[in-house]
Amino acid sequence: MSTIKYKSILELNHLEAREFFLKAESYCNVDFPKYINFSRLISKVHRVLDGKDLSTMRKNTPRAYDDVNYTILNNKDGRYEWRPFQLIHPALYVSLVHKMTEEVAWESIRDRFREFSENEKIKCLSLPMKSLSKQTDKAEQILYWWKEVEQHSIELSLDYAYMFETDLTDCYNSIYTHSIVWALHTKKIAKNKRKDGSLIGNVIDSHIQDMRHGQTNGIPQGSVLMDFIAEMVLGFADIELSKEINSENIRDYHILRYRDDYRVFVNNPQDGEKITKFLTEIMIDLGLKLNQSKTKSSDDVILSSVKLDKFSWAKKKQIDKNLQKHLFIIYDHALKFKNSGSLSTALNYFHIRLLRTKKIPQPLALISIIIDIAYKNPRTYPICVAILSLLMNFISSNETKKEIISKIKNKFSKIPNTGHMEIWIQRMTLPIDKTISYSEPICNLIKGEDTVKLWNCDWISSTELQTAMQEKYIVDKKEIRNLEPIISKEEVEHFVSNQLYNDEY
Repeated sequence: MSTIKYKSILELNHLEAREFFLKAESYCNVDFPKYINFSRLISKVHRVLDGKDLSTMRKNTPRAYDDVNYTILNNKDGRYEWRPFQLIHPALYVSLVHKMTEEVAWESIRDRFREFSENEKIKCLSLPMKSLSKQTDKAEQILYWWKEVEQHSIELSLDYAYMFETDLTDCYNSIYTHSIVWALHTKKIAKNKRKDGSLIGNVIDSHIQDMRHGQTNGIPQGSVLMDFIAEMVLGFADIELSKEINSENIRDYHILRYRDDYRVFVNNPQDGEKITKFLTEIMIDLGLKLNQSKTKSSDDVILSSVKLDKFSWAKKKQIDKNLQKHLFIIYDHALKFKNSGSLSTALNYFHIRLLRTKKIPQPLALISIIIDIAYKNPRTYPICVAILSLLMNFISSNETKKEIISKIKNKFSKIPNTGHMEIWIQRMTLPIDKTISYSEPICNLIKGEDTVKLWNCDWISSTELQTAMQEKYIVDKKEIRNLEPIISKEEVEHFVSNQLYNDEY
């Protein structure tokens, strides 16, 4: 009998939920080097706000400012498409966690989620999880995805002949904040109690607007808390979808939902078409829309259950005795399946191989190939830089290393929004030369510059809270002092696993 290694967020009481959301990895799930740690900062802000209301510490509304959160525009395609990751203003984040995890509020949220899941034929498989093992919360979530989405989809081929797939276009940036209130309290109550500050839905709505310059469209990406809030809206959509399906008397179906990714299993393709139509209409009503390019159906459930890039990689030759030929195999896969999870996995195996390699006669050629992969596949930044750190170790001259770093920086300067890459390049260069300059403010913070401001605090009146909000608290100086030139497998492996299963929002 297998031991349960996790708890769903809904199995936690209000105090446990508070502790969970106040963890550094819940506040920020963006992949950063290990010396960037938000634990101390969040803890300090929590101590100041514990038992107090943030409204008593304000001299102005935060929504009057457009730079309250810190945004990292992460390039998505190596060209002109990017995803905004936000480091939510810690005071607003902690305040929202406190409000949501008050006992009455938390119980009302849990009760509503029980209603979301009443239809056993519609399974939500993406609620945040607390790990009960030595694995991180993220690692347990990834394993759960593999078991309950991918593997369960394959198993459902015994029962269903067709699978319909779809997801939402730019989900997080499109969520209408007022729909959170609808989701938690119904549209009728939300309309009648629009200004009722006791409704937790209104509290969440107000906090998010405070984070986003008063905007009512979009929620920040990059935290487990916002993943959970997105589940409120998507859970509400599940209820509405269930009503529509029941009204048409459709009985032979099963739906798996992971965040905004839907897999609809049916034996009658007309039922699949109807369910997809219902989903389209429901999402329009919520200000969301299906991604037409990713909406498809198949009568091969097994093949459709596994991502195409993963299936393709499983079929092809994955390794060669010659290092450069091995890397060319990966490069070819990268051209066909950009930013894919299987690409990150392939690079991880190459990284492990390099860790065992004692001699590389021409490292510069391999460096050039890796840089080109990273350039066109931004989701591979951490593992590519880890490989670069190994290859650079085979270059004896520090001056040559600095020249290569300069060329890498120059290459990436040609595309916009590469601050995330700069953060990882800095991880590689810190043991070589701590003085190398970068344009990304977080890099300057790591260098020890004390003028860097990530979050606008002009709206805060409390000196105590201002003091707790110092950016320097996110830098672990001990980790920096102990950095090795070679980036270890442990530093990047959970980022690689995350890329394997995490679809884009």
